Amino acid sequence: MSRSERIRRFYDELYKKYGPQGWWPGDSPLECIVGAILTQSTSWKNVEKAISNLKGSGLLTAEMLGLVTAEELAALVRPSGYYNQKALKIKNFISFLGADYGGSLERMFTEDKSVLREKLLSIKGIGPETADSILLYAGGMPVFVVDAYTWRVLSRHGIVPAETTYAEMQEVFTDSLDEDAGLFNEYHALIVRLGKEHCKKSNPVCEGCPLEFDPHFV
Repeated sequence: MSRSERIRRFYDELYKKYGPQGWWPGDSPLECIVGAILTQSTSWKNVEKAISNLKGSGLLTAEMLGLVTAEELAALVRPSGYYNQKALKIKNFISFLGADYGGSLERMFTEDKSVLREKLLSIKGIGPETADSILLYAGGMPVFVVDAYTWRVLSRHGIVPAETTYAEMQEVFTDSLDEDAGLFNEYHALIVRLGKEHCKKSNPVCEGCPLEFDPHFV
């Protein structure tokens, strides 16, 4: 079985086991973007608390996030951890949105995907995973998001070496799958589910894993 065939089979088995995951949780593209920034180095449960604070304060609009001070914003997103840094990252994104697209997410997402990705990566505090999450989940653009769960699953199955780059892991999926935002969205969510239930960082639970059929597990 080729690498591409295994990647496609992985998806089929994960979907059969878990079904649709309904990602990304968010009531608007802006909420998805803020969530993508806040979820760095923390659990989604903590992000939900921070987003609830923003909603309760009426700040979950580009205009209001531009007006609030970084200190006020940091206090509201405190549950997500690293709150001072994350507040600045959100402010940096909002400044970028205003300067390049007049504060309009609709206008931003008409930009060419590759061009927009490079622009997002130029924002201080926005790395590849966050940029790709913004493109995929907020913009509906076909970009595969790679995270620690992805690396863990692929390396343990010998699909990528232990030392591999974000771009190399991303290519494994984009070379094996049709360029489809819905598929990329679902696959990433399924990998996260697998990582939480079976492919844990320590003490993985291999028995009953949807991918235990794969003979290449290392």
